[in-house]
Parts: sequence; C-alpha cells; structure tokens
Amino acid sequence: QLQLVESGGGLVQPGGSLTLSCTASGFAFAEYGVIMSWYRQAPGKERELVASIATAGGSTNYADSVKGRFTVSKDNAKDTVYLQLNNLKPEDTAVYYCNAKHRFTTLESWGQGTQVTVSS
Repeated sequence: QLQLVESGGGLVQPGGSLTLSCTASGFAFAEYGVIMSWYRQAPGKERELVASIATAGGSTNYADSVKGRFTVSKDNAKDTVYLQLNNLKPEDTAVYYCNAKHRFTTLESWGQGTQVTVSS
C-alpha cells in the first residue's frame, strides 16, 4: 500500500529553522520518473508547490518565495525526502504536504500534512 508519512513540523520563531521528513512506502522510491515534492497550504489560500526533487537524478525545483532559504534533499536508502527550512518567516506558516508522483505512470499520493507555525 502506497503511503507517505511526514514529520518534523512545529512552532518556531521568525528566523528559526525546521527540518521536515517524508518517508515513503509501497512503491519504488528511487525509480526513474519519481518526483517527490513538498507543497504547503495556508489558511484561506490555495495549495502551492514549495520544492521538488527527482529521486533518480536529484534535480531540484523551488518556488521563488523559498529560494535560498529552503533545501530539498533525499535519501534513497531510507526512501525519505527532506525539506530544510531556514530563516523562516511568518508567511511560511502553513500545513506542509509531501507528494509523490511518477512522470510516466498514474502513481500519485499525498501525505497527511504537518503544521509549521512561524510566530514570536
């Protein structure tokens, strides 16, 4: 059964850091074509793409709003993708979701989400 389990959210002060993790199961995490992404959704706003990484090649993509502050990485041996959030701002407050998608098949799945709150 395909499953994504996120962890690492919490409350942090502006300028602080957090690391989110998403561990996958039920599919070939490192297979060519798999893209792991982090999305976020703030109250009253649409869900937006934050960052993504290709598990087989490592190429990454970031939203302009997080470039230079967030870093997406992966550990294929652990079937896990990470999102390092640095220099957090109040506008980064949202529920962060992990997403798995295969470019060449119908595979797609979402995690349950983890809350990140940036506040003093």
